[in-house]
Amino acid sequence: MNGISNLSISHKWASLNDLECARIDNVEDALRAMHSAGGVSECVIVQTCNRIELYLNVTSEFDATVFVARFFPSVPPELIAHYESRESLRHLMRLASGLDSMIVGEDQILGQLKAAVETASKERTLGPELGLAFSKAIKVGKRVRTETQINRGSVSVGSAAVDLAERVMGTLEDKAILSIGAGELGTLVAVALAERELKAMFVSNRTFRRAQTLAKRLGGTAIRFDKIEEYLCEADLVISATAAPHYILTREQVSQAMQRRNGQSLVIIDIANPRDVEEAVATLDNVDLHNIDDLRKITEHNLKKRRSEIGKVVAIINQELNLLEEQYKKDRANELIASLYKNAEELRARELEKAHNRLRSDGDLSKHEQILDDLTASIVNKLLFELTASLREAAANDDEDLMRSAHKLFRRKGD
Repeated sequence: MNGISNLSISHKWASLNDLECARIDNVEDALRAMHSAGGVSECVIVQTCNRIELYLNVTSEFDATVFVARFFPSVPPELIAHYESRESLRHLMRLASGLDSMIVGEDQILGQLKAAVETASKERTLGPELGLAFSKAIKVGKRVRTETQINRGSVSVGSAAVDLAERVMGTLEDKAILSIGAGELGTLVAVALAERELKAMFVSNRTFRRAQTLAKRLGGTAIRFDKIEEYLCEADLVISATAAPHYILTREQVSQAMQRRNGQSLVIIDIANPRDVEEAVATLDNVDLHNIDDLRKITEHNLKKRRSEIGKVVAIINQELNLLEEQYKKDRANELIASLYKNAEELRARELEKAHNRLRSDGDLSKHEQILDDLTASIVNKLLFELTASLREAAANDDEDLMRSAHKLFRRKGD
């Protein structure tokens, strides 16, 4: 196997527990380790709350089974999907278009893809093959949102959590909200909340300055992270979306707060991965706990609204996929052709210098030197014209045997 390959685990078939087991804690370290693994020349990691995706440019030495066992030791191997070549590119375009998102057509994925590319570029694991694939996928994502209505009424996971809260509570009007987390997802949640007629909004984050910035932007109140338990007594709804590797709210903490609420119910929506709220919190009286799995119901609702647009998006993806594959073929042919011309030019230069030296021994014959230069350049171009045309045709027709033979025949020493 050669070319671009994808390994992924997604909310579409894996549980929240499975996704937590697959989660990569340090993406930068993982990129470097994967890049140095056998048969991998390029790699990009796309990791969100709902998926972990590895995009690899691999050689014939790559062994997917060994790779999965090394980098996902805690995940049943049957939960790791494996796409190769054309299907891996199609999968990436579907991802960029929002077709594989929990909320179909959501826009957040484009920013996540760009961030993944930036990280891989910074760690020097991004090369020309994956660079072209991601550039094309992001353009496709923008195109489908311009030419179709796939993101009509689109919501992010954050705003979907707010929609879920409204379904559970009836309304958020005159409710007090505690939003935990001021990162990307936490900000999306807080922004969606701020559009409602709330009684109060409290924003907390481990870095208090970020909580202050977000609270000021939305007209809320920033609270320190160690004061969260106090505000559990005042809030009607808690939405938690941090990147913490451990629980933010334990059963004991929430239990103590509930004792001071005099029987008043509390809704908690945990949209973090790993989870922010201990599962045992759900066993407490008057506590209604929801997590990412509960957003699947909203996904189905939105899918029905946008189903008519999916066919248009798929048609665009198929068109762009064909264009991308043609570009890869042209690039491979042009790379070989450039090498051929370079080899021929180096040979021409050496032979021309020999001829110049012979002419100079007979006196100053600069006009003759120019004539020789033009003559040898013309010979090289004429010699390679038919060959390069044949190579481009071979690339377009997927004649790999001819392409490999040409590489072997015309490679330079040391290549």
